[in-house]
Amino acid sequence: MQRAALLAQLNEWLQPDMVQDYCPNGLQVQGRDVIERIVTGVTASQALLDAAVEVQADTVIVHHGYFWKGEPEAVVGMKYRRLRTLFAHDMNLIAYHLPLDIHPEFGNNRCLLQLLNCSDIQAVEAVKPQGILQLGTFADALSGYELADRIEYALARTLVACELNEQPISRIAVCTGGGQGFIEQALAAGADAFITGEVSEQTIHVARECGIQFFAAGHHATERYGVQALGDKIASQFNLDVQFIDIDNPA
Repeated sequence: MQRAALLAQLNEWLQPDMVQDYCPNGLQVQGRDVIERIVTGVTASQALLDAAVEVQADTVIVHHGYFWKGEPEAVVGMKYRRLRTLFAHDMNLIAYHLPLDIHPEFGNNRCLLQLLNCSDIQAVEAVKPQGILQLGTFADALSGYELADRIEYALARTLVACELNEQPISRIAVCTGGGQGFIEQALAAGADAFITGEVSEQTIHVARECGIQFFAAGHHATERYGVQALGDKIASQFNLDVQFIDIDNPA
């Protein structure tokens, strides 16, 4: 498949021009024109690039790419080594950050809610960009302890932090990754619980004082699923070889 055709389709699906982001979305590093084998992953770390080289991929698609606002501009050290690997193997690097969090079909938030067996999934319209905070409902209410067990089982990961009790949880709000700052918006949206990736010191106090149960399940762990869903869509639509490679990260 021609790279230009794939990028046109990805941009149509993900609509990166509709959101203001902290990095460029789409093609970040140009490689070969014809795409045959794709590796997807959460972050374009050196380990992921090395794994892509090993399976002879020509394209890497990730959620966390390069060229973030405020990062040092010099191409030295770690940045040089990563770019050298891409150039040496003529690999494309494609990244979608916020567009892959908020998407209504294969966004990280929606995928996590589906993984936890939620229904009636919808974006909180008052919180922008729309889809950055999403709500889901459980058919049968869970206690905080039961939900903690469900999250750990689904993600195969011990929770980073939580503030929970026996009160029933029917409606949960999710913002994956570093979304702990949305806890008060989750409360305002009527959620009984809020799930994100990270935790700040003040988040626990907000949960305790405002009466919303809170679960931090890991930035990496909560953001493995959107890029996998996107890869599955690419594979089924274009009959390309797409492989998700998980470079584990405890954070």
